[in-house]
Amino acid sequence: DLLATKKIILADGATGTNYFALGLTSGEPPEFWLDTYPERVAGLHQRFVDAGADIILTNTFGCNSHRLKLHNAQDRTYELARKAAEIARRVADACSRPVVVAGSVGPTGELFEPLGALTHDVAVASFEEQIRGLKDGGADVVWIETMSAIEEVQAAAQAAINVSMPYTATCSFDTAGRTMMGLKPDGLAEVFVGLAVQPVAMGANCGVGASDILVTALEMAATASHSHLPLIAKGNCGIPRFEGVEIKYSGTPELMSRYASMAVDAGVRIVGGCCGTSPEHLAAMRVAIDTHVQGSRPTIESVIENIGPLTNKPPTDNDPNRRRSRRG
Repeated sequence: DLLATKKIILADGATGTNYFALGLTSGEPPEFWLDTYPERVAGLHQRFVDAGADIILTNTFGCNSHRLKLHNAQDRTYELARKAAEIARRVADACSRPVVVAGSVGPTGELFEPLGALTHDVAVASFEEQIRGLKDGGADVVWIETMSAIEEVQAAAQAAINVSMPYTATCSFDTAGRTMMGLKPDGLAEVFVGLAVQPVAMGANCGVGASDILVTALEMAATASHSHLPLIAKGNCGIPRFEGVEIKYSGTPELMSRYASMAVDAGVRIVGGCCGTSPEHLAAMRVAIDTHVQGSRPTIESVIENIGPLTNKPPTDNDPNRRRSRRG
């Protein structure tokens, strides 16, 4: 259990954007590379491990029946999930230090009732199939990520519980400090109330940029209901921009190094990168964590000064440094 032995844990960087650099084409499911280019999948895992990652995520973000159905591969959910976990497991086991294999579980892309047709039971069954494959392939933990809807977080968590797997959960707070479906950072802990097993850790990933995810982490750390759970921050590497027909992220290794240090000061225990984060960025984050001297808790002003402006301006009642007053 790395959380018991290490104060700060480094999770890996991006999957999709690094695959694009390796030749993945727009619209091509990354999970299909498990068949066609398993050496590229293993190679990216290895580069992250070489950069110092303590956690590597499997290539299974969209490996659920709903996503795979778009490519007529819905009957391959278990098979592909298991294959992905096996590839990551081999890389982790070859390392001389402990490396955790986290089974990536992303959203289905469907809306839950009454906004859409997806039901809790159907979602749980879909996630269960994926998670069974991850478990049988050797994953250590289920990594529920980039979620927006409370119902979907709960369904994925219940599926992990049903398969007897520990799990973490992160949401993408990309809409004025909330998820697309309206969940606020200080409400995430309440999502798991009533479940038989609580997450190992929870937090935020993706979103819109490193500055914004740090503000989200500050809000979570300031909320009493989150204090008993380790926090995760896996932020994007700066802001995306078009260069010709390609999307590039603005973050430098130096920026991600500062982001990692500020995340630790904000109370985050598991730090990583999301979209645009390369092994080179991660190596800089590793150095930042290993040489970090605990500083004072960041403020929104210090985040903006050191990392850059917020893309989504949080509402004033989301400012963790603002004195709260009761409305009546």
